Amino acid sequence: MLDYDLHCHSNVSDGTLTPAEVVDRAFSRGVKVLALTDHDDMDGLDEARMRALQHDMRFINGVEISVTWRKHTLHIVGLNIDPEYGPLKDGLQAVRSGRTARAMKMSDDLARAGIGGAYQGAVKFAHNPNMIGRTHFARYLVDSGHCKDVKSVFNRYLVVGKPGYVPHEWAKLSDAICWIRGSGGIAVLAHPGRYMVGKNSMGKKTMRELLVEFSMLGGRALEVVTGSHTAEQYIEFARYADEFNLLSSCGSDFHGPGESYRDMGRLPDLPLICRPVLEILQ
Repeated sequence: MLDYDLHCHSNVSDGTLTPAEVVDRAFSRGVKVLALTDHDDMDGLDEARMRALQHDMRFINGVEISVTWRKHTLHIVGLNIDPEYGPLKDGLQAVRSGRTARAMKMSDDLARAGIGGAYQGAVKFAHNPNMIGRTHFARYLVDSGHCKDVKSVFNRYLVVGKPGYVPHEWAKLSDAICWIRGSGGIAVLAHPGRYMVGKNSMGKKTMRELLVEFSMLGGRALEVVTGSHTAEQYIEFARYADEFNLLSSCGSDFHGPGESYRDMGRLPDLPLICRPVLEILQ
C-alpha cells in the first residue's frame, strides 16, 4: 500500500473538513506525503502546510483546475505549484468568477423540477461561497430528503440530461497546463476513467486524442490509482501512461468521511509498469 496521497479536498472547495483536519486525517491513516488539491482555489495551502509540519509530514502545494475540452469537463491537477505565481492566481480567479452565476442557473433548473430553495440550501454547505458547486447542491438534496446519499444524487440530478445540470465554459486545457508549468508545477490529468462513463462520455479514440494533446501541451502525468477507478482501470490507465510516456500519479480524491469513493491513505500500489510522478517531486 502506498503512503502518499496526491489528490484530496478541503472545505476551501467542496470537501467537508478544514485543511488542517484533512492533514490530521491523512496522518492518522498513515500518509507521509500529501498534496492538497482544492478545486480552482489555493487558499487552504498555508493552513495545511503548517499542520503537516507539526506532524513531520511532507506537504506538496496542489490545485485542481476545471477545464473545458471540446464538449467535456476535465480536471487537471497541478502538483508542486507556486501559489504566488501571478498568471496562476489570476487564472483561478477567472475560473471561480463564473461559479455563482452557474449555481443560480442550477437552482432555477431544480426549481422547475419541483425542488425549491436549492441555491440557498447549497450555500449552507459551502464554507467558501465563491466555490459553490455541484457537491454543495448534492449535500442539500440529501439533507432535504430528495436522495439518500451524495453518491445517489448524481444518478438523478446535476449530470447531463438530468435536472440541475448546467453546462459551463471552464478554463482552456492549454491555459491550465500553461499556468501550472509556469508556476514550476507538474500537470496531471485527474481520474481519466470518469471521462469514459455517462451520457456525455468519451470513447477510447477520443481519450487517445486527449492524451496526445495533453502531452503536446506539456502535461506530464496521468492519475492511474484514484478513488473512482476500479482495479481493472488501474491497469488500463497504467498502459495509457506507458504508451504516451506519461508519469503516473495516485490520490484518493477524498472529499469527506462517508462521501468519497475512497478514504485517505492505504492506496493500492501503482502497477509495475508505472513511473511514479512522486519520483520527480522528491
